[in-house]
Amino acid sequence: MEVEEEKEAFPSNNDCLAEAKCDGQILKEINSEPTESFDVQNSLPEGKKEFVAPAVGMEFESYDDAYNYYNCYAKEAGFRVRVKNSWFKRNSREKYGAVLCCSSQGFKRIKDVNRLRKETRTGCPAMIRMRVVDSKRWRVLEVTHEHNHLLGAKIYKSVKKMGSGARSKLQSSSDAEVRTIKLYRALVIDAGGNGTLNCNATGGRKFSDHPHQLNLRKGDSQAIYNYLCRLQLTNPNFFYLMDFTDEGCLRNVFWVDSRCRASCGYFGDVIYVDNTCMSNKYETPLVALVGVNHHGQTVLLGCGLLAGETAETYTWLFKAWLTCVSGQYPQTIITDRCKALQTAIAEVFPKSNHRFSLSLIMKRVPEKLGGLRNYDAIRKTFVKAVFETLKVIEFEAAWGFMIQHFGVTDHEWLRSLYEDRARWAPVYLKDTFFAGLSASRPGENLSPFFDKYVHKQTPLKEFLDKYELALQKKHKEETLADIESRNSSPELRTRCSFELQLSKLYTREIFKRFQFEVEEMYSCFSTTQLHVDGPIIIFLVKERVLAEGNRREIRDYEVLYNRSASEVRCICSCFNFYGYLCRHALCVLNFNGVEEVPSKYILSRWKKDYKRFYVPDQGSYNVDSIDHMQWFNQLYRSALQVVEEGAISLDHYKVALQAFEDSLNRVHVVEEKQD
Repeated sequence: MEVEEEKEAFPSNNDCLAEAKCDGQILKEINSEPTESFDVQNSLPEGKKEFVAPAVGMEFESYDDAYNYYNCYAKEAGFRVRVKNSWFKRNSREKYGAVLCCSSQGFKRIKDVNRLRKETRTGCPAMIRMRVVDSKRWRVLEVTHEHNHLLGAKIYKSVKKMGSGARSKLQSSSDAEVRTIKLYRALVIDAGGNGTLNCNATGGRKFSDHPHQLNLRKGDSQAIYNYLCRLQLTNPNFFYLMDFTDEGCLRNVFWVDSRCRASCGYFGDVIYVDNTCMSNKYETPLVALVGVNHHGQTVLLGCGLLAGETAETYTWLFKAWLTCVSGQYPQTIITDRCKALQTAIAEVFPKSNHRFSLSLIMKRVPEKLGGLRNYDAIRKTFVKAVFETLKVIEFEAAWGFMIQHFGVTDHEWLRSLYEDRARWAPVYLKDTFFAGLSASRPGENLSPFFDKYVHKQTPLKEFLDKYELALQKKHKEETLADIESRNSSPELRTRCSFELQLSKLYTREIFKRFQFEVEEMYSCFSTTQLHVDGPIIIFLVKERVLAEGNRREIRDYEVLYNRSASEVRCICSCFNFYGYLCRHALCVLNFNGVEEVPSKYILSRWKKDYKRFYVPDQGSYNVDSIDHMQWFNQLYRSALQVVEEGAISLDHYKVALQAFEDSLNRVHVVEEKQD
């Protein structure tokens, strides 16, 4: 439905009433007092600013935001804005489309030719056409930049039709909560046209110069803008947020593309916060949120560019991610030892288990302890205390021996490490699920997600290019692993029933890891009962392990077994660290005549068909009758499952494409019935 609006926007101190007839109905809107909302909301510094010209693909959170952006752009360019057309839904009267044009568009009507008012219309073609898309944001669909008249230097403020609710929203003060920053706020560039934010642009990255804003080189903000616009056009479920200072300077950026966003639903239970670039002062101030997929491969769950390593910036980042995943808390979060991260996680994820990365701690041992006189002996003792103790009392004794024997009681790093031991030492973390990201065995390492793609001097613009290359490589690896897992059967190496059972369920890589545990059952030579308490039995399993100097030594492992509850727990806690049962637990099951691994110890997240049958949004069956965003998110996730299955082969592709066409036809039938 189309409503013509031929009112030019002139300043007025009084509210004016606008009427438009629509199918016999009278639509009324109260115009607020003229407000230069961009200046008020952003508090931009004085001085000449230029706005990136409107472009197809720009998106805004609301019609008000889109109007305000075009109005501010017009003011700087030297023309006034008029609403040429508006479209409203027939039933709800909700606006869903509009054309904004130059005030000189069109020509004076014949009946008005003899009026004394000076002619200002020249048939100017400059305009933008926009409408609401599935994400409920307003997207620019068509743009004409050319004017057929001179542009003036003095432009009056346009009056924006805005309800009291919107006006109060604009007038509300900013806070530290996650804010959806309107796209036009990211488009301010310096008058030189080099594509940088004036207050952010620097010749090089200097972390100390601008502690509360993102330090950008010339051209960086334009590169960010171009990248976001391109993703908006190519990624239907692309999500991003931008954060600005009160002075209008870019402070933080967060984004998640469609595939990564889908991965959040599947693999968001355990997250590793990779802040390698921030902690090592890389040229690109990047933080990556990383998970692990059903093949044990790392997957990206979100990316951020941050102004600095502060509790405030990390809080903003985590709230942005939480908004993206509709408030689904991760079970475990693994980070570097950082007070700012600790503070932010305690605020944003109070229900999650926050643990420190043992891999990063071990990497710092040479740096922190290398200067000590008996470094080699201290390092060996340290490694033994961390990786070879199975009980808290053993760890405490080994640590105390190291401190006393080598006289390092006053060593600051060791002292702080001991204070934090409950967050990183494996012996304290046996009830925490890590999905293989624990690095709780010697030699295991958590590599940076963008390792080999980003180094210390990689510029931001180069990273944005490499970002997609890295993700393409990761997606290809996952797709190939999917195909291999579904189309081939792994070779069995034993006659153990556990191996045969899980060869049919696990993905290829996870099965290989489990298969190693089955093979190592043969290094366990004794299984005996230690204690019986009703249905609960404590077993002692002896294992020959390879120790230092290639010598074999015998190690004892206690395993709890509850036959009535089908429960088995080993003191090594392999199941919580890696997500599958260890050789010691398998020995106890075998000893008790159990021929299949209990279902509770076969995690769905490791199954080859996991993404085919698992629906991430458990609340999808209780659909809100008015929440369009919830509808969109659930439909998108369901469609993505069809897309991933359809990409397996040509036959899969043809069936999936036909299903989409059939579904679309059925939706059109519903739409025709409503009309």
